[in-house]
Amino acid sequence: MKNFTSDTLRETFLKFFESKGHKRIPSASLIPENDPTVLFTTAGMHPLVPYLLGEKHPAGKRLTDVQKCVRTGDIDEVGDDRHCTFFEMLGNWSLGDYFKKEMIPWSYEFLTSPEYLGIPSDSIAVSVFEGDAEVPRDEEAARLWQECGIRPENIYYLPRSANWWGPAGTTGPCGPDTEMHIIRKPKCGPDCSPACNCGAFMEVWNDVFMQYNKTESGAYEPLAQKNVDTGMGLERTLCIMTGAKTVFDTDLFASAVARLNQLTGRTYGSDEETTRAYRIVLDHTRTATFLLGDVKGIVPSNTDQGYVLRRLIRRAVRYGKNIGLTAGGLGQLAAVFVEKYAAVYPELKENSAKIYAELEAEEDKFSKTLEGGLKEFGKVITHIPGKVFPGKTAFRLYDTFGFPFEMTKELAEEQGFTVDREGYENAFREHQAKSHAGSEQKFACGLADHKEETTRLHTATHLLHAALRKVLSEDVAQKGSNITEERLRFDFNFPRPMTAEEIAEVEKTVNDVIAADLPIVMKEMTVDEARRENFVGLFSDKYGDVVKTYAIGDFSKEICGGPHAASTGELGHFRIVKEQSSSAGIRRIKAVLEK
Repeated sequence: MKNFTSDTLRETFLKFFESKGHKRIPSASLIPENDPTVLFTTAGMHPLVPYLLGEKHPAGKRLTDVQKCVRTGDIDEVGDDRHCTFFEMLGNWSLGDYFKKEMIPWSYEFLTSPEYLGIPSDSIAVSVFEGDAEVPRDEEAARLWQECGIRPENIYYLPRSANWWGPAGTTGPCGPDTEMHIIRKPKCGPDCSPACNCGAFMEVWNDVFMQYNKTESGAYEPLAQKNVDTGMGLERTLCIMTGAKTVFDTDLFASAVARLNQLTGRTYGSDEETTRAYRIVLDHTRTATFLLGDVKGIVPSNTDQGYVLRRLIRRAVRYGKNIGLTAGGLGQLAAVFVEKYAAVYPELKENSAKIYAELEAEEDKFSKTLEGGLKEFGKVITHIPGKVFPGKTAFRLYDTFGFPFEMTKELAEEQGFTVDREGYENAFREHQAKSHAGSEQKFACGLADHKEETTRLHTATHLLHAALRKVLSEDVAQKGSNITEERLRFDFNFPRPMTAEEIAEVEKTVNDVIAADLPIVMKEMTVDEARRENFVGLFSDKYGDVVKTYAIGDFSKEICGGPHAASTGELGHFRIVKEQSSSAGIRRIKAVLEK
């Protein structure tokens, strides 16, 4: 097999699909625009959901990209040899164009051709959907793989749990997938397959064939627009191609490991405890660098994405302390990651000053209380009868020393304790009631669905954005949104709370435009044309050279990819329910449309 660096692997993948007529598009933000079920973009499909549902993409029907992703569900596992919170997903897309008979031979070509990955055909196993009472067995995929050259004994039929891609919500596009695996060692027994955890197989790529629509009744109907959605993890593939044991042994981390050795005076891999601490510090700092450098501009806070970001930074500070990393170390480490990734993700270089400033501020803030908090934890745990750490004490560590619940849980588990989460949450709610401060525990940006009510509210965010720029300042810019069929939530930069008069003026401005019943005109144009015509380009770098623009008279002109009403008269009466702080320098408006 050929030897790759992370840069050559990215380019090899993208150029291969460009040769197949695909348009290269940039990575979208890590803060999802169209999926309200997750905090971060966790897969390549999230930014493209509207187009999988039938919206026309400005770049066409064949797309390829490398998408930044963050998954924090296994954050406590980071430190072992395989978990990371940030990763890159190589992908290609067919939006109602080609399907299995094209995609499977292309997958085989990219994997096996000496011009590309050059993996021997006999080292590849594939799995396909075995079928069930609702959807038939995917014989077509199996046949195509065999025609390409995969041995019949290396083709496995697996159940829905292994080879099915469900809809983004409870209904919508879905279908069977086929996964490609590298055969690493002999099978553990006659029933061994890629679904086995013995280590005989390692997944390298996944082709999803969206050919069904799951209806509200639970039935699976043929999808009018059949789509292909593939995902190849850059880090995992890089390990396979270079023979590296873990991602921390690849060029993605080489410079950062060397810098951490200098900063701590230790050596990565010298012992198990040091190795685990290194991996946590490296992974969390890399993820924090990408989140802080994101175009959506999130910062550490006590809610939503900001809470996860704060938890990552504080966990890095704690484990950095264990290996001798002194104050300012995370910023110096972040600089290595900025340099490593800047050519691929230029927003990191553009936002580097913010990255370093926020890391320094959060590191300084937590370092001042970390030692005292650890002492307090050590003191109280010696006096706890049994093995349950009280929830009220866990909340006190959070309230006084800034320890996230998860940090107390981790510290307690290291000493054989469990933590009373219910008691912690009760103490948290009691504190909220006393301080009259609410906190939403689940954050989401974008559209929950494309229902008529959601579409109307999405259109209203354009009016709200324009009204804020007229009433408050032209410097106001959108920093996030969350839209369901009941209400909209809109985050924007502004240094202070709005006055009652300003809120009333914004409401009146929006309702005047609604009363005027202005048409909403969509036009595709290049990014340069959109800028010349003064369209607001909130996410313009995501779509490539051609973008969709929406004009509402002369009142609002924005680049956007979501669904819109035909005219403002369809919206109803606009009312602001609440205006509040979201995080430092960021305000949040919640609003509704009333009939």
